Amino acid sequence: MKMNAPKTRITAHLSGLAFLLALFSTGCMGNQQGLEVQPHDENTFMTIMHAMMEKMDAVPMTGDPDHDFAMMMRMHHQGAIDMAKENLKSGRNAEMRAMAEKMIQAQQREIAEFTAFLSTYVTQPQPNGKQFMMEQKESMHRMMMANDLRMITGNADNDFAQLMIDHHQSAIESSESVIRYGKETMTKQIARKIMDDQRMEISALQEWLLKNKKH
Repeated sequence: MKMNAPKTRITAHLSGLAFLLALFSTGCMGNQQGLEVQPHDENTFMTIMHAMMEKMDAVPMTGDPDHDFAMMMRMHHQGAIDMAKENLKSGRNAEMRAMAEKMIQAQQREIAEFTAFLSTYVTQPQPNGKQFMMEQKESMHRMMMANDLRMITGNADNDFAQLMIDHHQSAIESSESVIRYGKETMTKQIARKIMDDQRMEISALQEWLLKNKKH
C-alpha cells in the first residue's frame, strides 16, 4: 500500500493537469470564435493615445501645480475628444455613441475653462511643484501601461470603452494631485468636477463592457 501511494498521487496529478489543459483549450477556442484581437499599432484609438502622450511629454513643466495641471489637462482632454470623435465615426452602438457625445461636450467646456484660467494666471513655481510633476508622470505612465495590457479587438465601441476607462482614471489621479498641491480655487473646483464626472463615466463604461462582452 505504501509503495502504491506515490503512483496514486502521480496519477491524480496527471489527471488534474489533463483536465486543466482541456479547460484551457476550450477557453482558447471560445476566445478565437468569439473575440478577434487587433495589434495595438493598427488601432486608431491607441494611435490617438500615443500622439496625446507625445504632445504632453514635449511641453516643459513650470513647477506651478495649478498652471501645469491646467496646461496638461487641456491636452489630456483633447485626446479624449479625439477618441470620442473617432468612436462617433467608427462605432455602431447607440449607447456608446451617446456617451462619446457627452464626453465631447463636457471636455470642450473644461478646455475653455482651462484656457480662460491660463490667459490671466501668472505662473509661480511652488516648493511642491516637483512632487506634483512626479505624480503626473507616474499617472500617465500607469495609463499607458494599462492601455498596453488591454485586449484590443478592432471593435470601435469595445476598444473606446476600454481605453477611455484608463484615460479617465489618469485624469482622476491628476485631479487628486492638484487638489493636494495646488493653491488656486478655480483649478481645484474643475478638478473635483472632473473626478465626479469621470468616476460616473468609468462606472457606465464598465457596465457597458460587462453587458456587451463576448463569451
